[in-house]
Amino acid sequence: MFTTLLILLAAIVLAVPLSRYAGLGSILGYLAAGVIIGPSVLGLVYNVDQISNVSELGVTMLLFLIGLELRPHRLWVLRKAVFGLGAAQMLPTSAVLAGAAMAFGVPALDALVLGIGLALSSTAIALPLLSERNLLPTIPGRDAFAVLLFQDMAAIPVLALLPILAGGGSAHFSWVAVARGAAVVAGILAGGYLLVPYLFKMVASAKVPEVFTATALLLVVGTAALAEWAGLSASLGAFLAGVVVSDSDYRHELQADVEPFEGLLLGFFFMSVGMSADLGLLLHKPLEIAGLVIGLVAVKTGIGYGVSYLRRGIKGAALRFATVLPEGSEFGFVLFAAAVAQGTLAKELAAEANLVIALSMLAAPILFTLSERFVQPKLEAKKARPYDKLEDMQASPVIICGFGRVGQIIGRVLAMQKIRYTALDRSSTQVDFVRRFGVRVFYGDPTREEVMRAAGAESAKVLVIALDDMEASVRVAEMVRRKFPQLRVVARARNRNHVHALMGAGVDHFVRETFFSSLRLTEIVLEALDVPEAQAKRAIELFRRHDDQILHETYAYGNDEGRLIQTAQEAAKELQDLFETDQSDMEDGEGKPA
Repeated sequence: MFTTLLILLAAIVLAVPLSRYAGLGSILGYLAAGVIIGPSVLGLVYNVDQISNVSELGVTMLLFLIGLELRPHRLWVLRKAVFGLGAAQMLPTSAVLAGAAMAFGVPALDALVLGIGLALSSTAIALPLLSERNLLPTIPGRDAFAVLLFQDMAAIPVLALLPILAGGGSAHFSWVAVARGAAVVAGILAGGYLLVPYLFKMVASAKVPEVFTATALLLVVGTAALAEWAGLSASLGAFLAGVVVSDSDYRHELQADVEPFEGLLLGFFFMSVGMSADLGLLLHKPLEIAGLVIGLVAVKTGIGYGVSYLRRGIKGAALRFATVLPEGSEFGFVLFAAAVAQGTLAKELAAEANLVIALSMLAAPILFTLSERFVQPKLEAKKARPYDKLEDMQASPVIICGFGRVGQIIGRVLAMQKIRYTALDRSSTQVDFVRRFGVRVFYGDPTREEVMRAAGAESAKVLVIALDDMEASVRVAEMVRRKFPQLRVVARARNRNHVHALMGAGVDHFVRETFFSSLRLTEIVLEALDVPEAQAKRAIELFRRHDDQILHETYAYGNDEGRLIQTAQEAAKELQDLFETDQSDMEDGEGKPA
C-alpha cells in the first residue's frame, strides 16, 4: 500500500508542475502521470480499481464545492445567461454527437450517454485559458462561464438519472424507489437548512479545528452515502448538501477544509482514468481515434461559434467562445465511469471515449493559442469596426472619455441628476454591452480632434478623462488644451507619475483613483484601534494636505531621481514633525480650562 502511495505522490509531484509550466493545466498532468505509471506503459501500479474506488470520493467533494459556489440568489441573477445560452449550446451539441454515434452503429442508449458526456466542456481548462489572457470580464469570457456553469449543473441530474436508465424502463419501475429518493432529497434539503447550521455552530464553539474538518467531511460523505442508499447518485447528495449550506456563515470555512482533500483525491481520480486508458486503442486504431478527436473538436467549435454569433453578432467574440470550449470535460470521465457501473454504457465504448476526451483536452489549449495568435488578429484587423458617426447628435454639457468602471459611475450619477452627457469609448465590445442598458455611449477615439468636435467639445462645459490607458489620457488632455481651451478638464489619475504627466498636459483637476479610498481605509483602521474620531480625521486631513503639497513640489523636478529621493526624505521628516506638533497642540487644547 505504502509503495503504491509513494509512486502516486511522486508521479503527481513530477508530472503536474511540468504540465502547468507548459500551459496545459494540471488535469493533463494527472492524466499523463496515470498513463505513464499505469499498466499500459511502466506498469508500476496495477490495482487501478482500488485506487478508483477511493478517488471517487474526490469527485463527490468536487460536486459539494460546486454546490457551495452555486448560491441560490447568484444563480437567480444569472438565470437567463446560464440557462438560455447553456441550453442553446449543450442540447444541439449532445444531439449531434449522439446522432453521429448512432450513425456509426452505436446502440441508442449508449449513444445518448456518449452524446451528453462528450458535449460537456472542461471548466478546469477553459477558465484558466481565459483568465491568463484577461478575457474573463469580456463578452466571450462571461458567456463561456455561463455555459460551463450550466454544464456543471446539467451533469448532476444526468448522473442521477443513470440508475433509472439502467433499469430498462417501466418493467423495473418502482414507486417505492421513487418515494425513497424523493424523501432522501427532501431530507437533505430540510436538514441542511434546519439542522446543519446549529451543528456547525456547536462544533465551532468547541474551538477544535480538526473536529470542524471532520464534521465537514461527515457532511459530504454522509449525504453521499444517504443518496447512494436511496438509489441516487452519491454526487447528487453531496451537491445538494453544498447548495443548502452555500448561504451559511460557515461556507468559507467549509470550503477551506474540504478543498485540500478534494484536490488530492480528484487528482488520484484523474490518474486512475489515465491508468485505465487503453493506449492499445491508439496504437491499433490511430486514424480512428484521431478522426474522433478532430470530429469532436470540430462539432463543438462549429456549434459554439454558431450559438455565440446568433446571440451576439460579433465574429471575434464568437471565435473566442467557440475555441475555448471544444475539449471534453472531467465530468465526462465521471459520467462514463458511472454509466459503465450502471450498465448503461459498454466498457469498450467508455474506454475509447475517455481516450478521446483526454486527447481533446490536450488539443484544445493548442487550438485556442493558435487562434489567438494567428486568426483573431487578422479577423479583427480585417473587420475593424468604423467609428460611430456623431454629426447629428445633440450637444451635452459633459463629455466622458472612457466608459469603464470610473466613467460609468460618473454617468450614472449625472443621469440621476438629469444632466445629459456624451460618453466615448475605444472598445467596441464595451460600447455594445453598455448600449443594451440604454446608455448614451459611442464608439470613438477621444484622442482625435474631429471626434471630440463631433461630440460637442466646442459647446460642452466639462470633459471627464476616465481612460484606463494613461498615455491616451495624456494625449486627450494635450489636444483638448490646444483646441478646446474653454473646457474644464477633470481627469482620473492612476498614480503619481500619471498625475505629473497630466499636470504637464495642462490638467488642473485630477483625482488619484486609489488615494482617497486608501485614506478612508486608514481612517477605519485608526477607529478600530480606538483612536478618537476627531484625532483620526485630523491626522488623515493633515496627511492629505501634506501629500498634495509634495505632489505639486515634486512635479518641478521631472525625472531628477536624486532630487525626488531627497524631497521624499525631507517630506517624511516634515510630516513627522507636523504630526508631533499637531498632537502637542491637541493635548494643550484639551488641557486648557473651558
